[in-house]
Amino acid sequence: MADKSRILLSDAAGIAAAADVLRAGGLVAVPTETVYGLAARADDGAAVAGIYAAKGRPSFNPLIVHVADIAQAETLALLSPLAHRLAAEFWPGPLTLVLPRRPDAPVALLVTAGLDTIALRCPAHAIMQALVRSVGPLAAPSANASGRISPTRASHVLASLDVPVIDAGPSAAGVESTIVAVTEGGWRLLRPGAVAVEAIAAVAGHPLTPLAVGESPSLAVGEGIVAPGMLASHYAPQQPVRLEAVTAQPGEFHIGFGPVAGDASLSANGDLTEAAAQLFDLLHVAQASGRAAIAVAPVPRHGLGLAINDRLARAAAPRG
Repeated sequence: MADKSRILLSDAAGIAAAADVLRAGGLVAVPTETVYGLAARADDGAAVAGIYAAKGRPSFNPLIVHVADIAQAETLALLSPLAHRLAAEFWPGPLTLVLPRRPDAPVALLVTAGLDTIALRCPAHAIMQALVRSVGPLAAPSANASGRISPTRASHVLASLDVPVIDAGPSAAGVESTIVAVTEGGWRLLRPGAVAVEAIAAVAGHPLTPLAVGESPSLAVGEGIVAPGMLASHYAPQQPVRLEAVTAQPGEFHIGFGPVAGDASLSANGDLTEAAAQLFDLLHVAQASGRAAIAVAPVPRHGLGLAINDRLARAAAPRG
C-alpha cells in the first residue's frame, strides 16, 4: 500500500518544502500539465544520478530540463529564429525542444547523456513553474519506474517510487510532451505528444522527416536515442498488450474507444483529448485488474491520436 506520509500538499508550504528538498540535492515528484515528473536540480550531477537510480533508467536516455521561460532557456541552449517562434507559440505548454546545448550550460553531463543537444520545456503547471523559478532549471522525466506506465496521479507515483510527491490531483493532458528537434534546416518530430503535430506544422512549416502512418518517430529520425521517450519498449504494463482489438479474448481487460465499449473506455464519444487524458490512468486500472492480458480498441491516427498510438505501440512492444 502506498505510504501517504510522502504526500506534500499543493499549497505554499508544500511547494516550499519541495523546494528545500530540491536545493539540498534530493528528488521530488511534481505535478505538471502532462504527467507527474521526478524532479532534481539540473546542475547537480549527484541529484540527476539519483533520478536514474530511482527509476532504473538507462543512462543513455537523456532527460528533459524544465525552464521558467525563454530567457532561462537561452542560458542553456542556442535558440534559432525557428526555436524562438515555437517557444513563443507553445510555451508555457507541453512542447519540448531539442536544441544545441551551450558549451558553458550549467547542467550536469548526465542530463544530456553525453549528447551536444539538450531537451528543454517550459511547463504550464503553476506548481512546476513555482519550483523552477525558486530553485532553477529542473531535470524531470516521468515519475515512475523506467519503462512502466507513466503517472497521472500522486497515487501512481507512490505505488512505484520512494520519494515525496506533491499531490495536485490528476494531470490535465495525461500524455507526455511532444518532442521536436530544431536544426538549422528545420525541425523533426522525435516523439508525438500533447501538442498535435498539425499545430506545430502550422507555425513551423512541414517537418524535415514526415512520419508514415504507424511509423515510429525513432525510426524516422534514424539517430538512435536522441531524446527522452524513444525506447522501443516503454510505458509498459506488467501484462502483454494487444492493439487494434475490436473484441476481447478470454482473460483480457479490454480498453475501449468510441463504439467499442470494452471494460472501460478511453472516450465513449471518440474524443481524442479525453482519450489522451485517460490513457495512462486506464492502463493502471487494467494492470491492477488481475487479468492475464490487456487489449485496446483501435484509436484514429491523427491529432492527439498520433501520440496515443505511439504510447500504445511502445506499451505493446516486446520486452527487453
